[in-house]
Amino acid sequence: MSTVFTKIINGEIPGRFVWSDDRCVGFLSINPLGPGHTLVVPRAEIDEWVDADPDLTAHLMQVSRTVGLAVREIWSPPRVGLLVAGFEVPHLHVHVFPAWDMRAFDFANAAAEVDAAEQDGYARSLRSALVAAGHAAHVPDA
Repeated sequence: MSTVFTKIINGEIPGRFVWSDDRCVGFLSINPLGPGHTLVVPRAEIDEWVDADPDLTAHLMQVSRTVGLAVREIWSPPRVGLLVAGFEVPHLHVHVFPAWDMRAFDFANAAAEVDAAEQDGYARSLRSALVAAGHAAHVPDA
């Protein structure tokens, strides 16, 4: 049975994509910890990060760093958060988000509801920053 992330990747469920390559995608979280909270997800259904091969893990970290640089450029937080939790969906994913303090890392503070127009704007901002940084080949259209 495919995960909700596989369904998003395959276009069966809508997602706000900011990154796409042959190994992974990046799309906004539906329960964000902050503006531009992006999930970097491998296309392959791998449950736990320790089960991913080292090359894929390195690729996910590089993409997460690239997205993190865009997050930092846009929102100027004191830190860019990165988490691998994996309890919400049994499909490896890396959370990348702006962090103003340690509360940003607590999923109890995640937004239960989001404004669609606001989220669309965040996705546009991230895509624009990624294109400006030279990653146009991996930035999907809205």
